[in-house]
Amino acid sequence: MSTQDLVPSPVGPVDVEQAEAALVERYPRLVRIAYLVLPPTMGRNRRVLTAHALVQRALPRRRVPGPAVPEPRRPEDAVDPGYAYVRGEVLRQALVAGLPLRRLAVPRRAQLPPLLPQVWGLRLFPRAGGADELALDQLLSRLSGPARAAYVLRGLERQGDAEVLRVLAAAGAPDPESALAELAALEDEEPDLPAPAPAPAAPAAPAPRGGERPERVAEQAGPGRAPAAPASSAVPGPPPAPAAPSAGPRLSGASLLESAEFDPCTLQARPGDLLRRRQHGRAALVGVVALLVCGALLGLPGDGWGRNGAAAPSYARNPAAEAALDPAKVKRVAAAVWPGAVRRDFSVWPARGELAGDAPLLRRALAVWARPGGAVESSATPGTPVGPPMGPPQLLFAGRVDAARVVLFHDGLRIVRYAEPVEGSAGAALDFARTDGAEGPEAAAVVVTRAAGNVRYLTAPWVTGTSVRDLLMPGKEPWTLGRDARGVTDAVPSPALAKECARWNTLQVADGSGGRLLGDLGELLPARLLWGPPGRPVDATGREARESWSRTACRLTTVLGQGVRSVRSWRFARQTLPEGAGRAAWVCTRAETWRGTGTRVLAQFLPPDRKAPAALAARAQDAPACGVREPRVLAGALWQAPGGGWYVLAAGGPDVASVEVKGGVAARAEGPVLAAKAAAGARAELTATLKDGRRMPALR
Repeated sequence: MSTQDLVPSPVGPVDVEQAEAALVERYPRLVRIAYLVLPPTMGRNRRVLTAHALVQRALPRRRVPGPAVPEPRRPEDAVDPGYAYVRGEVLRQALVAGLPLRRLAVPRRAQLPPLLPQVWGLRLFPRAGGADELALDQLLSRLSGPARAAYVLRGLERQGDAEVLRVLAAAGAPDPESALAELAALEDEEPDLPAPAPAPAAPAAPAPRGGERPERVAEQAGPGRAPAAPASSAVPGPPPAPAAPSAGPRLSGASLLESAEFDPCTLQARPGDLLRRRQHGRAALVGVVALLVCGALLGLPGDGWGRNGAAAPSYARNPAAEAALDPAKVKRVAAAVWPGAVRRDFSVWPARGELAGDAPLLRRALAVWARPGGAVESSATPGTPVGPPMGPPQLLFAGRVDAARVVLFHDGLRIVRYAEPVEGSAGAALDFARTDGAEGPEAAAVVVTRAAGNVRYLTAPWVTGTSVRDLLMPGKEPWTLGRDARGVTDAVPSPALAKECARWNTLQVADGSGGRLLGDLGELLPARLLWGPPGRPVDATGREARESWSRTACRLTTVLGQGVRSVRSWRFARQTLPEGAGRAAWVCTRAETWRGTGTRVLAQFLPPDRKAPAALAARAQDAPACGVREPRVLAGALWQAPGGGWYVLAAGGPDVASVEVKGGVAARAEGPVLAAKAAAGARAELTATLKDGRRMPALR
């Protein structure tokens, strides 16, 4: 609370010098008053500092006006007007400091921790007293702020109730009469608690009537002492009962208020919580470092790419890491290397692109790779590590494609794609794809950009031609896909970005050994599409493969973005349907991943109508069925004939000797296929017996 908005002093005007003299002369007493009025729940250390702060803030900034004609003095009035004013201001601020903080209210100055004085590293508190002081402190904790102020004015300042009411009203207490009533009620409930000694009574004060409480609270006799004589204004009554014996005399309320227990100027010092101080020091140090780093980042220019582009700040200096991020040490393979190489993989791809010599671009790409910032859009196929390079990577491509600058790196395990917009400095992207063991067709193409539903590929140097084949149109010949001198193809609509399965474009590449079919599954490397039994697959470019893939291609949406290396489809059985419905086929589709785990197996039923899509009969995750380790498969489905009848159909691979169904339908058939009449919605369990006598469950 400011000292500029005070009500006029009830005893006359007060000069600043007069108030200062009173404050300095009676500073210990004023601090004691503030300490006693403040709520004990604040803690002794904070009460001490707050009490000193309130007294030091009680000095007015200019002369305080008063009434033209001062009121008549009473015997209990303060002699010095300066002291009366300072004491009233101390009481005013102490009452405000004891008010609880409201959630939505703005705290007042006295409710906040004091700015001065401050003591760092120590906790200050008055000297400890005895049992009487403890009882008085507990009494004060049970009183409200105005009641504590009334208790202090009566006991420490020797004021009568009328003067207490006037001082409390001048100090801003909301209801001084309630404060005295609260004090009187507590004294009646706890008669053994210390009470303040009587103040000098005003002359000609009328004696109280019978049954009324006297104006002053007389000094109580402690244990072992004779009761004090009643004051002249006390109501006569029966003699008090004899007190119980005690070890020593009991002090009066006034004596307790003046004891060392409540003296905030005679203090003891002890250290605070040393472990918590250390933790707070560390937290403050980390916060300062974070602020410095944020300030440095905010101070960077925002109208262009910095030295490291969208990379996060570097916090460590490591020679090996710095060498890996040096654009001058990036590996570049010459164009004449791959024709004589033993293997055809990414390690023999030459560095291509018109920006292959742009050192600032390569530096930004390497820095973002090592430390992608929060604004970088990063992605990685499952199972692909996203850490920085272990050494200088190999540069595959650096050039401008569409509206972006694109850089492709290879570090032996991964393909890393960095892209930044040509205009502006926002929207950098970083993509990771695992490529360990990629060779031949698996290293024939890499996705360069995706934009507006289209995709562009960078093809291997040994690719002699590129074309596009729609899997959903097996009878249509592929159309030629153009490439520029850098090996980047024209844009082609990608099925991975389409909302509906209206067409499924694949990339067909030609090299010296034939044609390869690659499908875009939303990753940097397109997946190789194969056809045939496990152990003997071929590229899905033949007529039979295209016809089967045309009915199962839309199921590839279930493996988008799963790190798929290749997808192989295999017709493992043919079956003649009941009621002369024709001849159907069973196809097993297996998607292998680069990481080895996460394989998906689909068993699909192809009805006789060649225009009808395949029906999903069973699926499994991480199952060996239909693979090299376990080439066998068994699947079943509930099928309705054109005539309306329902049948359980089942089929297994060539090694199946018999098929048996139990549960809602019971039947057995010799050979790899079974057809048993069933009811609509029937559920059954399939098992098969292999030619070597082993049992095999159905794919789940």
